[in-house]
Amino acid sequence: MTRTLGFKLGTIALLILLLMIPLALIGGLIGERQAARDSVLANIAQSSSHAQRITGPLLVVPYTRTLREWKTYEQTGQRHLEEREVRGRLYFLPERFELTGHVDTELRARGIYKARLFKSDSQVSGQILVPAHYGIDQDLADYRFESPFLAVGISDIRGIGNALKLRVNGRTLDFQPGSGDRLLEGGVHVPLASLQAAVPQRLDIGFDLKLQGTSSLTVVPVGRDSRVALTSSWPHPSFIGDFLPGERSIDGKGFSASWQTSFFATNLQEALDSCVGEGECHGFQSRAFGVSFVDPVDQYLKTDRAIKYALLFLALTFAGFFLMEVLKRLAVHPVQYGLVGLALAFFYLLLLSLSEHLEFAQAYALSAGACVALVGFYVSHVLRSWARGAGFTAGLAALYGMLYGLLSAEDYALLMGSLLVFGLLACVMVLTRELDWYGVGRTPSSPASEAVRS
Repeated sequence: MTRTLGFKLGTIALLILLLMIPLALIGGLIGERQAARDSVLANIAQSSSHAQRITGPLLVVPYTRTLREWKTYEQTGQRHLEEREVRGRLYFLPERFELTGHVDTELRARGIYKARLFKSDSQVSGQILVPAHYGIDQDLADYRFESPFLAVGISDIRGIGNALKLRVNGRTLDFQPGSGDRLLEGGVHVPLASLQAAVPQRLDIGFDLKLQGTSSLTVVPVGRDSRVALTSSWPHPSFIGDFLPGERSIDGKGFSASWQTSFFATNLQEALDSCVGEGECHGFQSRAFGVSFVDPVDQYLKTDRAIKYALLFLALTFAGFFLMEVLKRLAVHPVQYGLVGLALAFFYLLLLSLSEHLEFAQAYALSAGACVALVGFYVSHVLRSWARGAGFTAGLAALYGMLYGLLSAEDYALLMGSLLVFGLLACVMVLTRELDWYGVGRTPSSPASEAVRS
């Protein structure tokens, strides 16, 4: 039965569209597995500790103030003095704030899924200047100051791994649970009952903090001059927050990073005043920086990126198959195209399942190797020549190698993809430069004729 060139090309295009159905199903499966993984990670964090944010230390001074106001009775017109008491708090940020720490990471597994936890060992120090009478220079007699305390906000106190002790002006005091203030939510605090309000004082403070968490560690730069330095064995840090580190070094053994900020850059004092006076605390709580310990590109993201190239992969493979057919005057049935396409589609399913148990590079090598071997064996018989099958297999292996390069070089993926397509188009044009396409459309190939030519 005679088949025109247009009919054959239309059949191949239809096959590609039909093959997008199993590829779409595999893409949906990737999303489902990723959602299941995220749920497990959330459960591990729930039973361990979540992302950690350190805010403080802050000096908090609760007070009660007596307000007096003259009012007039409406009936008699007589004036009287009305008194009422209001409660409030004064907050003092450190003049200097320093945090230095080392962070190690470890994996916790639940089934086939793994979550990365971090453990930080940090030293926090600072200096707080306390003015006489806590800076109140008007109506001082109307204020009654309560016991001040030092507060440190820690977003998930379950991650605290040591008995916290505050060193202040040569003395050692024990921290108590709870931050003691709504602005900081969770955390710890230390009462400073011996603090004298009548004279200005300087508090030199410091404490050691061992902290466990998941996902990320961030710090709010509360000092007028804040300096943070972190080192870690994690080689894939993602620096997050409002400020990037001024200095950083990343290699295969880990990273080191340091930040330095001031009130001129953070405007933290104004943000704190807005939080206290107007109840708008987002600006104060969001001024943070730190590092994320999440894998930058996990196996699900890589597999999802790989399947985005599936259409291009199918088109290039079928183009090579079709080119071999017309150049060698062979007859390849659409079913044979479809079987080759299904083998290419199953590559992504193999990649997804193997990458959950192996490193992505190993899973990719095994999946690609299996598909190349299967397609190469099949095509050798379809093309009735081991030499032709070997050439087709080598080309398919090169395509898989180029695809891995596209996945690995994210910044240059577009450039590499464009060069790949342009190079393949150039090869097709060179190979078919003398081909009579009208002759291809009129003269069908058949196994019998190929046998006679052989």
